[in-house]
Amino acid sequence: MKLKKLYSSREVAQLTGLTARQLQWWAQRKIFLPAVASHKTEAGGFTERRYSPIDLLELMVLADLGRKGFTVHKIRKLLHVLKSRFKTRLYEAIEGGGPVTLFIDPSADDTLYARNDAGDLFNLLDDASQPLLMLSDGIKLRQLTARERPARRRAKGTAGSDKRGASQP
Repeated sequence: MKLKKLYSSREVAQLTGLTARQLQWWAQRKIFLPAVASHKTEAGGFTERRYSPIDLLELMVLADLGRKGFTVHKIRKLLHVLKSRFKTRLYEAIEGGGPVTLFIDPSADDTLYARNDAGDLFNLLDDASQPLLMLSDGIKLRQLTARERPARRRAKGTAGSDKRGASQP
């Protein structure tokens, strides 16, 4: 993927799997604000929202969490806890790029953990104020990463099928 300075909401939707309407809804409710907000033009229309590469990276992670069943409430809480408790943005917490690193428990897809530089582990959605007491290595955590939306598979017989529409013997 070639990086650009700004991405339109259509481009973000294509890369993340989120819809332009979801992005608009998130912006209206201040869950996730674009780098450049939509504004009224002299002609009476509106400009399209624009997202930075960092925004795109964060939205890829949030879209992936949404596909895993995370609700908007949990996504909002995740962003709030990262900002208020750990003084960081989501992009700094993925792939080991900041003061905390995010992990997900593959056996319980709705549980997110943050590990700080000291090695303390926090459950972000339950109680991020106190580190967890780990008694065993029973929890297998996977580091949270940003991924492009998986390509959709075409159903057999749709695009590229015989123009006559009937199956051939």
